[in-house]
Amino acid sequence: MAFRPQRALAVFWKDFLDLRKNPSLLLAMAALPLVLVVVPMIVVWTYVRDPNDTNLRVIALYYDPTLPLNASAGRFLVERTLLDWFGMFLVMPVFVPILISSQSVVGEKERRTLEPLLASPVTAAELVAGKSLASLVPAMAITWLAFVVLCVGVDVVAWPLGQGPMLPNVLWLFGVVVLAPLFAFFGNGVAVLISARVSEARTAQQLSALVVLPLVGLVAGQVAGFLKAGPVYYAVQGAVVLLLDVALLWASIRLLDRERLLSRWG
Repeated sequence: MAFRPQRALAVFWKDFLDLRKNPSLLLAMAALPLVLVVVPMIVVWTYVRDPNDTNLRVIALYYDPTLPLNASAGRFLVERTLLDWFGMFLVMPVFVPILISSQSVVGEKERRTLEPLLASPVTAAELVAGKSLASLVPAMAITWLAFVVLCVGVDVVAWPLGQGPMLPNVLWLFGVVVLAPLFAFFGNGVAVLISARVSEARTAQQLSALVVLPLVGLVAGQVAGFLKAGPVYYAVQGAVVLLLDVALLWASIRLLDRERLLSRWG
């Protein structure tokens, strides 16, 4: 059966309307972006308050023993913080789709709306496309809005260090334009697969959230100085996630086949 965008958009619009009726989910979606925007602004402010503090230099030398004596330890640590926080910020486009997509199939079963959906002429590919859009569109809108707020906030707080705005830079732009959609699709794909296999939406959400832990671990390695993050590091990370996205898309279309779902939930 041919793929028809109109049917995929109908699934997207139905799920989008369901999302608007869930205030607790909307609140959870707003909590993480708030943290990921406010925390780095506070950290940057502590460095800007006294950028030549000897304690800051000790911390800076831990990360770069070759830091020149005339270099501002505060500015170095601000730049280092923004580099490390970039990895943490990428948790957002993974986590927000998980909150939405973890209820994409099992939630339909709980609300008794899965059977009418499967009775419609929608194909597995159209179902995956529609449900993915209902997850990815809000996730990317939140990510991009949070990025704009973060850029403005950091530049205002770090203004006393001079030498122009610190955000956005090339790495962050690459992250929100290229990496964030890839990561969002990854989170969505994992959540859809798990949602199709479990019997409760809460279980799907909890299991799907486990995929965030490796990302947090990588960020912890950066902060501890064990990992040297940079453009090449994140480009490789993006390539790996792209391959995973393709595999998840293929698996989702197979798993959300009408006959498979009916046999599982029948």
